[in-house]
Amino acid sequence: MTNRGEVLRDVMRDTGITQSELSRISGVRQPSISQYLSGHGHLSDDMLDRLLSCMGYRLEVIRRPVRQELGRSPRRSWELHRRLSSHLTSTTLDEWRPIMLHNLERLREGTRGQPHLRNLDRWQHLVDEGDLTGLHRVMTGLDTDSIEMREVSPMRGLLPQSERSAALKLAS
Repeated sequence: MTNRGEVLRDVMRDTGITQSELSRISGVRQPSISQYLSGHGHLSDDMLDRLLSCMGYRLEVIRRPVRQELGRSPRRSWELHRRLSSHLTSTTLDEWRPIMLHNLERLREGTRGQPHLRNLDRWQHLVDEGDLTGLHRVMTGLDTDSIEMREVSPMRGLLPQSERSAALKLAS
């Protein structure tokens, strides 16, 4: 069972508890429970665990790594940024900052539309604040937000050519 609503439904069936009863015990509104069961409401692991505990169960989550499938362009960008991320320290950020700020300025001139303009502002904030953790997260993340951020990356010209070639070869 992977669907949280199905897990909730099965435990409710096994325990014989109704939506109304579960609502009274848990303090979660009955319409919300109904939405969880139908798959229309967002049922987080925390909320599911809370509801299950009201019925004498607990949620056990098994985590396993799953290789992220990326298209050619996002894969190339990720490989390049991942390499660059291995060099990112507070010292290199100070060295790179003028190049990154120049790149951001150049990107702003030719960029239109969202989410790109918003992402340029976010890059600017990360660089201005010296947010190493945030920069590493965006440079190596595989979530949609990180992928979109890298589409307007100010990191151009920072990776040595030998490493750039090796990263692009990996991504081919």
